[in-house]
Amino acid sequence: MAAFDLEEQEQLATLKAWWEKWGNLITTIAVVFAVAIVGWRGWDYYQGSKSAEAGAAYNTLIQGVERKEAQKVREASGVIAEKYGSTAYADLSALLAAQVQAESGDKASAKTKLQWAVDKANDPLLRDLARLRLAALLLDEKNYDGATKLLDTKPADAFRARYADLKGDVLSAQGKTDAAKAAYKEALDAIGKDQEAQTLKTVVELKYDALGGAQ
Repeated sequence: MAAFDLEEQEQLATLKAWWEKWGNLITTIAVVFAVAIVGWRGWDYYQGSKSAEAGAAYNTLIQGVERKEAQKVREASGVIAEKYGSTAYADLSALLAAQVQAESGDKASAKTKLQWAVDKANDPLLRDLARLRLAALLLDEKNYDGATKLLDTKPADAFRARYADLKGDVLSAQGKTDAAKAAYKEALDAIGKDQEAQTLKTVVELKYDALGGAQ
């Protein structure tokens, strides 16, 4: 029994020495872990609350779009971009607001919204769409260099044909016939046999043929 007590005392002494060396670190790690768990749950709650608020603001914007209230749309999209820029609502609201502003004749505000989407949209496809629409506005203003710079960016495959088509329009407007034909040909190749893009294909073919591309 005495031997057992001695062995037990040695184990306790070893454990005590080990705890004195590592105990503070283990306690700190445990506290940090607990705080992280609480923080993670709090972040989930915060994100859920933030998403709900963004949704409410987006509904306000949609009402403005339906009623064609350009001022209301501009203000709502500004709030969403400022407070909820990390949500999908910000991407969509920027594109919708740009469309409403452009239709109301406020091209400057439309370009600002589209530029925001180009720079900060969370979805790569929406960035491609924003870039395409912004390039179209710049073409209308005869800002050919600005439009070309936007269209020189490689888009997702879904936008390849439309990028090439608009690039052809820019080049044609500049009188660069051969380069425009090459761009239209690229657009036609990208469309291929896509049944959903046959209307676009018909339009591009007309422009291509008008430049002598069918000869």
